[in-house]
Amino acid sequence: MAQKVQVLYDFAAEAGNNELTVKEGETLTVTNQSIGGGWIEAQNSRGEVGLVPEDYIEFSKQLPSFPGAAAPTPSVGHVATPDLSVFDSFAPAAAPAAPAQYQVDAGGLSPQPDTPDTPVSPYLSSPDEASNGNDPWSVWNTDPSGGSNNNWASNPEGTQTGKSPADPWSSGSQGHPQAYQGPGAEDDEWDDEWDDKSTGGYAESESGESGAMQRGGPSMKISLNNRFPGFSKPGPELYLLCKQLAKGKEKLPIYSGEVGPVWSYPETQLDCVVADPKKGSKMYGLKSYIEYQITPNTTNRPVNHRYKHFDWLYERLLDKFGSAIPIPSLPDKQVTGRFEEEFIKMRMERLQGWMTRMCRHPVVSCSDVFQIFLTYKDEKDWKTGKRKAEKDETVGVMIFSTIEAEAVELDPVEVEQKCEQFSRFTKAMDDGVKEILTVGNEHWKRWTGPLPKEYQRIGKAFQNLSSVFNSSGYQGESTLTDAMTAAGKTYEEIAQMVAEQPKKDLHFVMETNNEYKGLLGCFPDTIGVHKAAIEKVKEGDKLVAASKITAQDKVTMAKRVSTMSYALQAEMNHFHSNRIYDYNRVMQLYLEEQVKFYETIAAKLRQAHSQFTTI
Repeated sequence: MAQKVQVLYDFAAEAGNNELTVKEGETLTVTNQSIGGGWIEAQNSRGEVGLVPEDYIEFSKQLPSFPGAAAPTPSVGHVATPDLSVFDSFAPAAAPAAPAQYQVDAGGLSPQPDTPDTPVSPYLSSPDEASNGNDPWSVWNTDPSGGSNNNWASNPEGTQTGKSPADPWSSGSQGHPQAYQGPGAEDDEWDDEWDDKSTGGYAESESGESGAMQRGGPSMKISLNNRFPGFSKPGPELYLLCKQLAKGKEKLPIYSGEVGPVWSYPETQLDCVVADPKKGSKMYGLKSYIEYQITPNTTNRPVNHRYKHFDWLYERLLDKFGSAIPIPSLPDKQVTGRFEEEFIKMRMERLQGWMTRMCRHPVVSCSDVFQIFLTYKDEKDWKTGKRKAEKDETVGVMIFSTIEAEAVELDPVEVEQKCEQFSRFTKAMDDGVKEILTVGNEHWKRWTGPLPKEYQRIGKAFQNLSSVFNSSGYQGESTLTDAMTAAGKTYEEIAQMVAEQPKKDLHFVMETNNEYKGLLGCFPDTIGVHKAAIEKVKEGDKLVAASKITAQDKVTMAKRVSTMSYALQAEMNHFHSNRIYDYNRVMQLYLEEQVKFYETIAAKLRQAHSQFTTI
């Protein structure tokens, strides 16, 4: 019997892509469920057949029944788990799974979901959503307004499909609430020639405030190398009390610069160009995708990547560096309109911005995973690099084990002060960025809507009055009427200039602030790791008294939290350096374009003025 499904959301089919337009509440018949890549083939009541995203439909739930069957329950066998409630208040909301060399498998202690959850955007698109606990800043500073009025500039080109133009800077999912289901649910699966079916041993799970760290193994692994047996959520203590740090790993040095701790920067700044998007197809033309060409300045040899390859890179960077370095999310994915020219152009621009930011980071840009993404030579080279990156065990908080700071150890009190200072600054900047985006949205709407119409009306009014004057029959009228007609046309030209101006200047201000909004949204998780580590150190005396750790362990914890603090300071100094450069550049561009705009208007008005006779 053919399976029936119900449509959850409206879906507009892409022309020429074998898709089926469906409406919410409609019932479909599944004709082929093995299409793959998050799609099924279905038939509607009119007999039309086409592809529909699985996330837009709900399958009827028909579960087989077995006599005596019961729901499985987690079991820890004969392991007696000690009472470690003293540590519960310090447990992070989520943490990466501990590498194999630091862990033993505790089986059913904390089973993880088998399927990926929808990632939550760092900032939400409405004040109502901001109150649901997903605001990454709500842990330290709850703003009643949420600061989340992010309905920024509406799309002037009207490139999105649907009932109303979509917001090109919107942080929410485009299309419907479940349009993006994570890297495993892209519009098509990894090509066979790209994917060797290997995995990094991680499964996605929902966690944390902003979801920046969402890695956990199929079964939770805990470390017995430290003194927290049974601690089911590996956090900073995995690094703070690890007995055997990895040896032979490439170190990440931190030096003392003029502004404080700084990363070691490469002699040549890495850069790349994202360009030449091309549409490809697979599955005998049933599915299409866009492939981008990325050319690094180190080789000047282009490599080709699809959006899901960028997503793979993002996940790997987040796994490896997310505890120490904020890794901003990629531009949002959407299902409908993804092959439209303006959407492809905007996505390419934002991918360029994301790659440029990664290239400018001295740690990320020099990492093996980033280098293989930019410089692979052939399929074999890619598979080897991909497999190596997915098996990397120096991930999560263990990235701190590779950091070497040349400065003296810091006092825990000073570490806490530095952490609080950075937390306050990033929260304040986040509020400022949101304000710019809100004001910019209003400015954009006015300049692309009412204001040009006002100039058009003025121009038409001048020309209409000129026509009235011209009908008077008075012979000395022509000079005045011609001048008034020219003035009216000048205002119509100004109206067109006003409507197009935001694309030339405000667009770049909005994009820069949108990029920083995403980057700032990562800091609560990064700072949270440090706060959790500080709390562990502050509890050192208690833990020693309770025989949870030794006095030497306490000394080791203080030393390692100092290393973490230097990493945070180096990252903040890198952030400040980039912030000053980026805002200096974008404000110069904005004001230069504004000057040219008003100078052009002034020249047109002078020309119109010169046509009137001085009496």
